[in-house]
Amino acid sequence: MSFESVIQDLAVRAKDLAPIQTALSSATVEDAAKALNVKPDQIAKTLGVKIGTGETAQTVLIVMAGTRRLDNRLTREALGGKPRFLNGEDVEALTSHPPGGVCPFGLKTPLAIYCDRSLTAHEFVYPAAGSRNASLKITPEHLGVLTGENWVDVTQPLLSLAEASSP
Repeated sequence: MSFESVIQDLAVRAKDLAPIQTALSSATVEDAAKALNVKPDQIAKTLGVKIGTGETAQTVLIVMAGTRRLDNRLTREALGGKPRFLNGEDVEALTSHPPGGVCPFGLKTPLAIYCDRSLTAHEFVYPAAGSRNASLKITPEHLGVLTGENWVDVTQPLLSLAEASSP
């Protein structure tokens, strides 16, 4: 139902967007960049993260540029607690999306969504669309609007310039 939930969500909130399905897997940043013929940094990866511990812990999604890494200190400062990655099973239970297809659309459970400013370096970014071979082409600005305009700076610099520039 994951891909279908994305289509249903977009039909209501963003009729101008249509998922791109590829014959190739787009489950990893590298695979998605190859399948879509774009730079790895243009892939908008979505991470399921628990912020904090105990009763005050909050589960969120963080969308960031593909070659970035979550910075624990910056995440603590921006979101008020230590980040802990959810396992694939928990992410799928919360979102209905399988690992490799997790995106901020068509969610099973309402979650806070944060977009990292690293996405704004590109005219278009490509988040997954609920399956391991589906993506969306979207401007960072439109992504921000659709996810609640929660912009944060929570990533480390590019892993490598070669990785960011090769399509």
